[in-house]
Amino acid sequence: MSVTQHADPAVTSPPASGPKQTDGRTAERPLVVRLLARPEVGVFLGAVAVYVFFLIAAPPVRDAGSMANILYQSSTLGIVTIPVALLMIGGEFDLSAGVGVITSALTASMIAYQLSMNVWVGVFVALLVSLGIGFFNGWMVVKTGLPSFLVTLGTFLILQGVNLAVTKLVTGNVATDDISNMDGFNQAKKVFASSFDIGGVQVKITV
Repeated sequence: MSVTQHADPAVTSPPASGPKQTDGRTAERPLVVRLLARPEVGVFLGAVAVYVFFLIAAPPVRDAGSMANILYQSSTLGIVTIPVALLMIGGEFDLSAGVGVITSALTASMIAYQLSMNVWVGVFVALLVSLGIGFFNGWMVVKTGLPSFLVTLGTFLILQGVNLAVTKLVTGNVATDDISNMDGFNQAKKVFASSFDIGGVQVKITV
């Protein structure tokens, strides 16, 4: 007579309740460390540090009028640097942004003055030219697979030469003519370069 023995299946005990056990590689970092690791937080703290430094070292900065002038000067750079910063966050770079602004301004001025048209027509054409430059840069980066640094560097050099050559050819000079007395200038100025007073401080708007 044979006896057959059946082994009972192993019984696993439920996991013990308690704090989650983690090793050094998977341990969650403190909130402060995670915040400081973010680039935007470091930039913000740097800006705060610079602001506090000048508040202490330069008392005129505390005046509201001085702060308005600082913000006005910063806005002329910020309008260009914000989109460039967004590109850098996405891992790309645009070297042609600065000269592209000059191309847009020259286009608006020459369209209005040389063709004797309303300033708003020049503004609209300049917008189309700017969009075309951006489209060309993006198309070249996607189609060629070249780094955006090289593509926009080439665009920068092209626009720099075109600006000088076309302006010299059309106006006979390296600068455009004054359009302050042309139709539409005052309306455009109210939109792109207006100013108003708040509490005795003149605030300037730059677009």
